Amino acid sequence: MGQALWRVARNQQLQQEGYSEQGYLNREQSRRMAASNMPNASHRKQVQGGIDIYHLLKARKSKEQEGFINLEMLPPELSFTILSYLNATDLCLASCVWQDLANDELLWQGLCKSTWGHCSIYSKNPPLGFSFRKLYMQLDEGSLTFNANPEEIEVLSFHVQGNCLSYMPLLNLAIAATSVTGVNYFMSKGILDDSPKEIAKFIFCTRTLNWKKLRIYLDERRDVLDDLVTLHNFRNQFLPNALREFFRHIHAPEERGEYLETLITKFSHRFCACNPDLMRELGLSPDAVYVLCYSLILLSIDLTSPHVKNKMSKREFIRNTRRAAQNISEDFVGHLYDNIYLIGHVAA
Repeated sequence: MGQALWRVARNQQLQQEGYSEQGYLNREQSRRMAASNMPNASHRKQVQGGIDIYHLLKARKSKEQEGFINLEMLPPELSFTILSYLNATDLCLASCVWQDLANDELLWQGLCKSTWGHCSIYSKNPPLGFSFRKLYMQLDEGSLTFNANPEEIEVLSFHVQGNCLSYMPLLNLAIAATSVTGVNYFMSKGILDDSPKEIAKFIFCTRTLNWKKLRIYLDERRDVLDDLVTLHNFRNQFLPNALREFFRHIHAPEERGEYLETLITKFSHRFCACNPDLMRELGLSPDAVYVLCYSLILLSIDLTSPHVKNKMSKREFIRNTRRAAQNISEDFVGHLYDNIYLIGHVAA
C-alpha cells in the first residue's frame, strides 16, 4: 500500500516537472532536430563570416589605393590636434604636403612654449614679420650654441629653406660658440632681456640646456644663480626631497669645493624662508639646515657608492649628525636616514 502511494506521488511529481513519457519524447525529438540543424547553422555562420572578411579586405584594399588621409579634408580643429603631436622636424616635413596647416602659428607657438617655457619676447608686442616658426629656429640655434663645445669644428644649425628644415654644418657658428655664449645669442636676437631675473626664468623653464655648461655659466653669473634659487618653492616639502628637486634644476658639481658650498648655503636660506613655521617648530636655523644637507650628501655617497664596503648604519648617522647639530631631534634625523636609504641619492 505504501509503495503504491509512493509511485502515485512520484508520477504526479514527474508530470508536474514535465518528465512524462510524451514530454520526454517531445524533448528528445527537439534535441535531435536541433542537432541535425547545427551543421547548417555553422555553415551559414561560416558563409556570413566569409562575407564579412571579404568586405573587410575590399575596404582595406580601397584604403590602400587611396593612400594616407588628407588632413585638409578634416575639420581644422581635428587637423591641428593631429599635427600638434609632431616635433619640429616632422612638422616641417608635413608642411611639404600640408603647407597651410603645418605652417600655422598656433602649432609653432605651442612647440616654442613647450620646449622653452619662458622668453622675454613672449610678453612683448611681436615685431613686424614675426613668426613663431622662425623663433623656434632661433631658440634651437641658441640652445645648440649654448651646449656647443669649443673644440667642435662643425655645429648643426637649423635654417629654413623653402618649406623644409635642413641641417647645415657651419664653421662660423663653432667659432662664435667659443666667444659668444648662447645667452648672448638670445639677447642679440631680442629673445631675452639683459636681466638676471629674465635669464633665471628662462633657465628654470628650459630643459634643453646642457647641465655641465649650465653649471659653468651659473658659477660665473652668481647674480643669475641668486634669482634662480628664489624661483624654487620648497614649502611643506621634506628636506631630502627638496634637496633633490633643487639639484634637479641646478646640478651639483662633481667635486666638493666653493661652488658646492655656495649652492648648499643658498638652498638652506631658501628652504628656511619657504618653511618658517617648520623651522620654529623644529628649532632649526639656516646653519643647521646647512649641516643637515652636507650630512645627507655624505650619507648618499656612503650608501650608493660600490666602493664603500662598510655602509653607515642608522645609529651611526644619528650620532654623527646630532654631534654636529645638537638641537635636532633623534626621530627627525632617523627619518632623514630612512629617506636616503629608501629613495636614494639627493644629488644624483
